Order: sequence, then C-alpha cells, then structure tokens
Amino acid sequence: MKHPLKVFTGNSNPALAHEICGHLGIDLSPLQISRFSNDNLFVQIQENVRERDVFVVQPFTEPVSEHIMELLITLDALRSASARRITAVIPYYSYARSDKKDAPRISIAGKLIADLLQTAGANRVLTMDLHADQVHGFFNIPVDHLTAVPLIADYFKANYDLSRMVAVATDAGGAKRAGRFSERLNIPLAIIDKRRVSDTQVKQGHVVGDVKDMDAVIFEDEISTGGTLMSTVKTLQQAGVRSIHVGAVHPVLCGPAITNLREADISSLVVTNTVYLPEQKQLEKITQLSVASLMAEAISRIHSGESVGALFS
Repeated sequence: MKHPLKVFTGNSNPALAHEICGHLGIDLSPLQISRFSNDNLFVQIQENVRERDVFVVQPFTEPVSEHIMELLITLDALRSASARRITAVIPYYSYARSDKKDAPRISIAGKLIADLLQTAGANRVLTMDLHADQVHGFFNIPVDHLTAVPLIADYFKANYDLSRMVAVATDAGGAKRAGRFSERLNIPLAIIDKRRVSDTQVKQGHVVGDVKDMDAVIFEDEISTGGTLMSTVKTLQQAGVRSIHVGAVHPVLCGPAITNLREADISSLVVTNTVYLPEQKQLEKITQLSVASLMAEAISRIHSGESVGALFS
C-alpha cells in the first residue's frame, strides 16, 4: 500500500479506538501524552508518519477542554511530522450545542473549535450525530457526518414488540432526528411541547400525538444531566403511556444524570459507546451498542476514496 493507514488516540476513549483498529485489522499507533512540571501538555508521535494517512480518535468528553487540547496538539505534531493527510475522528462533538448566538456578547464556540481544528492541522473531520446539523457548515474542510440512528433502531426492531410503540421527540427541534428513528422502525411519532428555562431546567408542556396505552421510546442525540428526560417521562406518564424506553447516541451522563436515571420510571436506555462509560455509570437498565465497526468502515472508505454516504443509502 502506497500510503499506509495509521490510527492514534488521545485519552478520551481509547477503548473505542482499540476496537476500531480491531475492525480495521491494524494495531493502534503509539502516542505519548504527558505533562511538564508547569502543567503544560506534551505530545510525541512515537513512530514514523511521513506521507501516511492518519486518523486521530478523540471524542470531546469530560474534561472537555483537556481532551480538545490533547487533540489540537496531536494534530499539530502530526502535521510537523509530515503526515500526508490528517483526519480528526470526533465521535462526540460536544460544542455542537454552541451553534448560534442566542444571548448577547457570546461566542459561537462550535465554529471556533472547527476553526481551531483546521488551524492545528486537520485536513478533514469524521464525526457522528451532531446536536445541530448546521454545525457541519462551520468547517472549511471536508466533514463526514455519520449517524447511529440505524444501529439503535435495528436494536429496538430485534428486541422489542413494535406493534404499540411510538417514537417521542423531546421538543420540536429534535423532531427531525426522532422522525428518522420512527421512519426506520415504521412507527408513529409524537412531539413534546417544551420550553427551556435554563441549561439544566426545562418546562414541559403537552404531547402532540397519540401516546395513550402505547410503549413510548424517547429518542435523543445525547443525554447530559437527564433533566429533559425526567420532565419528558413525567409528561408521558400524565398522557397515559404504557411503558417508556429511551434511545440516545451519546451517553454524556454528567452532573445528576445517574441519580435521575435511577429514579426515572423507564424500562430501558439504549446508547452507544461514542462516550466512554465508567463502571459507576453502567446502570442495569443501560445497554451500550458499539459504533466501532461503523467508524472503522467509514475510516476505510475515506482512506480508499470510496463513498462514506453510501453506508446509509
């Protein structure tokens, strides 16, 4: 092969990177990340990458700023080492939530991070289920935007009775995403009328759609504190649902999320491994599906110049 493929990872989710490499049939390339005595990060690429096609796996998970800096310095080190092409593989792009100027004197941080990735040396980006689709347009380099909707939907199709199931969007903004999920399962869609009070508080309204005596599956791109989920569960219970399930791509599960999930009257929560779940967050009701094979296939297609979009056609 003229330009061998290499995959590196930071400290955000090395387990996912190892699994991706397993599907690709290659070893994870060595990378040293350490700190100087003044707390500055030090990154060293520990093998030759000259004229290689390089991929760096690093979701933006807690501590987010730390992991972003790891990625930026790694990209810069790879560029300095004369890598032919550098792809930032960001399964979870947390700053996709900062997609608009909805308050005075704030940064559209999603755009800022996109610019920083390119400045650091990224030639392209591979990501999954952005919170806001328009963030795709923040990049001035090619972006391959994967989705785990078919993966989660197929799990529900194989393991649940769909005859009385309805997909639920937690607000109008998520209707398109939940709509793709409902179409995949060929089930109806309901939407919750929601008003956000603050970052962690939402005021729920009513259900648009028929959910009485139905098995509801709430579908989200991510679950952070679980505040929206808790209020959605209460609204659905008041509307007379028979049972409640949840599907979400990114299990961020920060702050009071684990407490909220333990208390929430939900039968199951199906997520993916774009975000690493430590043992203390692995509740019995959580099922975690792997996106490694999908990301490995996308990486292989990027490397060989094949269509990534054909994965979902």
